[in-house]
Amino acid sequence: MRRERKAKIVATLGPASSERSTIQALFEAGADVFRFNFSHGSHADHQRRHALVREIEKDLGRPIAILADLQGPKLRIGQFSGGKVNVSAGAEFVLDQNPDQGDATRVCLPHPELFAAVTAGQSLLLDDGKIRLEVLASSDTAIRTRVVNSGVLSDRKGVNVPDAVLPIPALTTKDRQDLEFALDLGVDWIALSFVQRPEDVKEAQAIVNGRAGVLSKLEKPAALDRLEEIVAASDAVMVARGDLGVELPPERVPGVQKRIVRMCRKHGKPVVVATQMLESMISAPVPTRAEASDVANAVYEGADAVMLSAESASGAYPVQAVALMHRIISEVERDPYYQALIDAQHEAPLPNKGDAICAALRDVTQIIGVVATVTYTTSGHSSLRAARERPAAPIVSITPNRDTARRLALAWGVHSTVSPDVHSVDEMVAAACRIALREGFVKPGDQIAIAAGTPFGQPGTTNLLRLAEIWPQ
Repeated sequence: MRRERKAKIVATLGPASSERSTIQALFEAGADVFRFNFSHGSHADHQRRHALVREIEKDLGRPIAILADLQGPKLRIGQFSGGKVNVSAGAEFVLDQNPDQGDATRVCLPHPELFAAVTAGQSLLLDDGKIRLEVLASSDTAIRTRVVNSGVLSDRKGVNVPDAVLPIPALTTKDRQDLEFALDLGVDWIALSFVQRPEDVKEAQAIVNGRAGVLSKLEKPAALDRLEEIVAASDAVMVARGDLGVELPPERVPGVQKRIVRMCRKHGKPVVVATQMLESMISAPVPTRAEASDVANAVYEGADAVMLSAESASGAYPVQAVALMHRIISEVERDPYYQALIDAQHEAPLPNKGDAICAALRDVTQIIGVVATVTYTTSGHSSLRAARERPAAPIVSITPNRDTARRLALAWGVHSTVSPDVHSVDEMVAAACRIALREGFVKPGDQIAIAAGTPFGQPGTTNLLRLAEIWPQ
């Protein structure tokens, strides 16, 4: 099954998409990666869905990536004596460590690490930003604030702290349990929530130990201060616009999204744009025009993938949402302006052999009009470097490692295949021509460009570029 588009689709599985027939329909409609949201569902739920995805993968003969999205540290207030209270603009409101039920003047905040992290003048956002509090003073036991806007505050609402780097670990006890479970299942990507600094990424990578790729979700303004370090440390990145849109003014989110995408393209790291992309399709069969434009703009920016959350997990039209996202991407990529825009945003290659070879691969594609590029890879490095260059021709990735093939399902323009390793240049060229023909990318008489590393089978050695013509088999 060949995708005619280059940008990929991530679809979240949930109550509306737990049956085999629905999951297969999602894949056939265009989903390349399935996201398991560990904020919801039991381990048994995820295990069952994992087994179904792998069954579909085997039956259809295409590598499918699975992304396990960890919940991360969730900060919440305590409970109120009546379940909810009205807070008024200008009134003082205290967050403290008293476990008693709250009222209109105070509530428990059961996160002692926050009390030392906030200072006067900073803001606290409650209930996804619906209630804003201005910090007046903070001690070891209480944070005194002034209510900025009136509203209703109910039990266990979330707390966002946009103005501070919080001294909390990126991996909670629950996350560590979910992480080990996901790795034992054999997922391909681990999404790390609320990354604030590169040390958060490195901590997760030490636990993962190469068993999956680590994808950093950028949803805290503090992460932007060390953006390049975080991108460099990560295997992939997600622009998680949910909490990011709460903690940043809405007008800043589009610019931040573009900045993150550009940084990921510079470093050759896959980047996913997520949250509310086709939100109205949770309950309607068609999206708003603004939502369609949002998806299109992410594709024009050169994002590797766009993501559906509740639209495919719990919405009324999961398959239709994926199919529509597929059509939007395809329409954008048919636009002559698309390739011109991608080329205009092209980053200079980094000073290493892999980038030099893959930059030449892109140039050859443009100069002589090769129909497809082929990358041989063990670790995925060659294919990711080729994807960084955003060549006009599709990238047929050949690897002997099924885990690598699955992981590359997230990368822009990469069509992953699994094939036995080769041992000579002639064998490599013959296999490249055969697989490109078999997968429907070329016909006899077409030319392909091949990037690989020698000695064969050694990761990270991209150092060879070869042109070949397709002959009748």
